[in-house]
Amino acid sequence: MQGDIKMSKLASCGGCGAKVGAGMLSQILQGIPTVKDENLLVGYDTSDDAAVYKVSDDLAIVQTLDFFPPIVDDPYMFGQIAAANAISDIYAMGATPKIALNIMTVTPQMSKEMIHEVLRGGYEKAYEAGVIIAGGHTINDQEPKYGLSVTGFARPDEIRMNCTPLEGDVLILTKPLGIGITTTANRAELAPPELYQRAVKQMATLNKYACEIAQKYRVHSMTDVTGFALMGHATEMARGSDLTIVIDSAKVPVLPGVQPLAEMGLIPEGAYRNRQFAGPTARFAESVPLYLQDILYDPQTSGGLLLSVAREDLGTLLSELKASGIDTAVSVIGSVAPESDKLIRLLK
Repeated sequence: MQGDIKMSKLASCGGCGAKVGAGMLSQILQGIPTVKDENLLVGYDTSDDAAVYKVSDDLAIVQTLDFFPPIVDDPYMFGQIAAANAISDIYAMGATPKIALNIMTVTPQMSKEMIHEVLRGGYEKAYEAGVIIAGGHTINDQEPKYGLSVTGFARPDEIRMNCTPLEGDVLILTKPLGIGITTTANRAELAPPELYQRAVKQMATLNKYACEIAQKYRVHSMTDVTGFALMGHATEMARGSDLTIVIDSAKVPVLPGVQPLAEMGLIPEGAYRNRQFAGPTARFAESVPLYLQDILYDPQTSGGLLLSVAREDLGTLLSELKASGIDTAVSVIGSVAPESDKLIRLLK
């Protein structure tokens, strides 16, 4: 039974592409009452990756929740990817994840073996991250979904936020783009097998190692690139700091083989929502082709870290990231400039 069912076919969309669009989410949250607390260091007002609450001068709790429908067909790999994606939010804050709870929905089509494999994938990825999964909650639904609520810890003065880049910083991206386009093509059985397998491996790769290296340097701002795409997350970085993010589109790493799929129009729905959100405050050079624009708006699942680092630290940080073997596609993609009429400027 398990081998006859493709998990991605049980859902209308998958991965972080299932997220409510950033623009719509902002409208939904307007007027929601909030409680003021001086110890809440990071809430949802800056659209950051996790919430941060100060317990003492030496300790802050970092919490996140992330789950989504299957983006791959293999249940075990779905569990691995969903766990890596949820835990990434803690790394994006510069914190150490420690404990998690499962959140899961199951359908009548899923066998006990399939459900077990999803959970096994999640547990094993959490174990790699040093995270204890201590329980969770499971309900019946029309589509399968899986993820984690994750709690981590950090010193309050070591928290990295998505809205604190400094003018003159340089931007580093630690994983290539193209996940949403690749998985969309795979649903249509048009993705080259080698590209699809690389995408699956990349999604299951923890951002743990990049975070640990980044913590040694003057990284002023950090976020992970997921459902809102590079353009959406860069927009949040610029809007929160009243600065302009300048991206050299020719230097943005892209999974090999994604370009022809983008040129064929195999673009996930989430990319169009991302364009609606980030497009009005972006200016593309005329030489940036449409396929590349689509890749920049492509929703990523368990994407890489976007680092805003002091220019003086760039050389040693970049060398250490590349020497670690995290991903050969680690790249310098732009810089942080003074505020202008657009939040994002894209060069070619």
